Amino acid sequence: MTVSTTEAAPAARRLSADSGPADRVFLGTLRGGGGLVLVIMSFVGAFLTYRAWDALGEAGPSFVTTEAWEPDSGNFGIAAVLVGTVLIATVAICLSVPLATGTALYISEYAPPRLKQTLISMIDLMAAVPSVVYGLWGLFYLQGNVVGLARWLSTYLGWFPPFSVPGTDPGDPLASASVYTASTFIAGIVVAMMVSPIICSIMREVFSQAPVGEREGALALGATHWGMIRSVVLPFGRGGMIGGTMLGLGRALGETIGVYMVISPVFEIQWHVLQQGGNSVSSLIALRYGDASEFHLSALMAAGLALFLMTLVVNFLASSIVARSRSGAQTG
Repeated sequence: MTVSTTEAAPAARRLSADSGPADRVFLGTLRGGGGLVLVIMSFVGAFLTYRAWDALGEAGPSFVTTEAWEPDSGNFGIAAVLVGTVLIATVAICLSVPLATGTALYISEYAPPRLKQTLISMIDLMAAVPSVVYGLWGLFYLQGNVVGLARWLSTYLGWFPPFSVPGTDPGDPLASASVYTASTFIAGIVVAMMVSPIICSIMREVFSQAPVGEREGALALGATHWGMIRSVVLPFGRGGMIGGTMLGLGRALGETIGVYMVISPVFEIQWHVLQQGGNSVSSLIALRYGDASEFHLSALMAAGLALFLMTLVVNFLASSIVARSRSGAQTG
């Protein structure tokens, strides 16, 4: 007779590090800093909600569907400025992402060692340039020199609705060029120059962390330098590229002075990005804050609350993607 016995598996031991006073102080500082950020963000959201409550109660759900902005007469909403904000940010991202990606790849993969640090410093300095400087550049230099490009886009890509300019013949050399100035397209270019350094810095850091062994393995198997980048560096940095793009999008959505100085404000949905006129939530607040009545100020606070929530969601998604890309990134 055979008796089978099953031995109980030994219980797993919990390992704990005996942290000293310095580690406990450091951990407490980190937790306090993180908690303080959450508290401040909560207070900002609560403040905006409190100040916007009167306007939101008056407008109701129509606040997000009304195009006009006449708070003192009871007819106001953020439909036009919300669409304008998204269009400006879309133009900025479409221009800045290819530029930032190419720059980041050149710095991390192709630039000579002596030139690399100089380029990194220049990119960081671009991120530190005040927004008003970009706005002045867009107003006095870019606006007059981009008319030709806008006219070309309208001529050959006018079949795409956002690139059409109703009521204007782009092939007429005598047509006024002012219809192509102060547009969403120009404002998007200005914002693209602001967000490109941020996106480029994140991408460069991620690209530089691609595994050396996989790089050398791809080259040893006969891949060209560009082939190695396509098969190793870009798949490894995919999460960082998405995260950097979304962080740039968050900055583009909230840009104020550059857009305010360049664009010609209109309070109707303007889908034609090459045509004069447009608006954004942040430029609306800058434009109307100075002479606002008490109720008008509440309406501006409601617009700021909408922008706050939108950028908060975008930045939260970006942070989540960047955090995941730092661990377990795989090449495919």
